[in-house]
Amino acid sequence: MEKFILGAIVGMAGGALIVANNCKLRNLVKKNQEDLMKKAEQYIDGKLDQLEKKTEEVLQSN
Repeated sequence: MEKFILGAIVGMAGGALIVANNCKLRNLVKKNQEDLMKKAEQYIDGKLDQLEKKTEEVLQSN
């Protein structure tokens, strides 16, 4: 009986650590995804601005 209780306590503590680590990992992944999306949006916006400038130059030269 004592071994069972000890095993249950160790199991609960281990499970809590795994869940806590998964929460940290999930939060880290979400943060990295948000950062990556911001960088991608900035890159796309920059490319669109360049394209608009080139289009304006071509239209003005005609």
